[in-house]
Amino acid sequence: MLSRRLKQPGGVADVTRMSSLKNIASKLLRDERGGEVLEYALIAGLIVVAAIAVIGSVGTKVLARWQSVNASV
Repeated sequence: MLSRRLKQPGGVADVTRMSSLKNIASKLLRDERGGEVLEYALIAGLIVVAAIAVIGSVGTKVLARWQSVNASV
């Protein structure tokens, strides 16, 4: 009889799992250890995006300059 209650939805096992999931979720929400790492990763990502944008715009200007120097030689 107990094994049937454990297998049915809403049985003791489901209540235990839900309680366990709530405990894990509350621990994750209170945990602040990874916050600094995430901030540093976001800053690094923004720096990379900015560098790609600058290199792309400067690269076309440098290429144009080299082509004009090549044409004048």
